[in-house]
Amino acid sequence: MDDITAKSIASALGRFANAMRLYGEAFIRYRDLVAIDQEEAIHNLDRAFEHNLEGFHTLYDVSQGLFDFHGHPDSSLLIALRNALHHRDHPLFHSLLQTIWLDGKPERLHGAEYLIARHRTTGGNPPPMMHLIKLEDIYDRLDPRRESVYLNQMGRANALPRFVALENGLAFEKVWGKAIKDRYPFKQVYLDILPIFNSAVSRVFTALDGAGVPFEGFDANAYKSTFIDELRTDLQHFDFFGLRMHELQIELGPKFTIQEASISRGCTYEKVMEAE
Repeated sequence: MDDITAKSIASALGRFANAMRLYGEAFIRYRDLVAIDQEEAIHNLDRAFEHNLEGFHTLYDVSQGLFDFHGHPDSSLLIALRNALHHRDHPLFHSLLQTIWLDGKPERLHGAEYLIARHRTTGGNPPPMMHLIKLEDIYDRLDPRRESVYLNQMGRANALPRFVALENGLAFEKVWGKAIKDRYPFKQVYLDILPIFNSAVSRVFTALDGAGVPFEGFDANAYKSTFIDELRTDLQHFDFFGLRMHELQIELGPKFTIQEASISRGCTYEKVMEAE
C-alpha cells in the first residue's frame, strides 16, 4: 500500500466516521423534532442513514484492494443497498417509519402487525436505533429467481450465486420460517439493517487496521475502538419483535421509536444456548 492509497483511505474513513456521528445525532434529535414535524424528523433520520451508506461505499471505492467487500454477506448487502438507493429506479426500500407514517394515513393499517427481524448482537449493547426495510424488497432487487421488474440489471451473470451466498450468510430462511409459523403476511416482514451495518463496519475496520491504514481525526479514532473491540454480531441468529398498529399506537403516532413501541416475539438462539 503506497502513501497515496493510505491517504485516500484515511480520508474516506474520516468522512465515513463523521457521517456515522451525524446519524447518531439525528437519532437523538428525533424525539423532540417528531413532536413538531414528523415528516422532517423521519426524513432526517432516513437520509442520515443513507449518508452512512454513501460513506461506506466511498470507503469501498478506495479500499477494495485491501478488503473483499463482496466476499462477505454483510458488506455485500450494504453495497447493494446503497447502489439501489443511489439510482432510485424503483419504489423499494422505504423505511418502516416512512411506510407507516408518511406513505398514507396510518388508520389504514389498523389491526396489522409487523414482524421485525434483528440479528443478534453478541458484543456490546444492541444499537438503540433501528433502520427497517421490507425483506421482500431485498429479494425483488437482488434475487433473479423472483423475476422482479425491479431486479438490478448490473452483474446478472453471477447474480444468483452471489445472492444465495448473501441469503445463507444472513440466515434469511429463519425469518421466513418465523413469518410462516406465526402467519405474518410477507409484505409485513421487515429486517433491521443496523446490526448488519455494524457487522460490516467492524469487519472492514479490522481489516484496514490490520493493513496499517491510519485512523485520523477524533471521529475515526472513536469509532475504530468501538467497532473493532466492542461490536460483534451473530449473523445466523435473530431477535424478533412485533409492532402492532392498534388504536393507541396510531393515536400516539411516531412519538416513540419503533424499538420503544415494539414487543418481543422470541428469538432463534434459545435452543442453541440450552445446548451449550
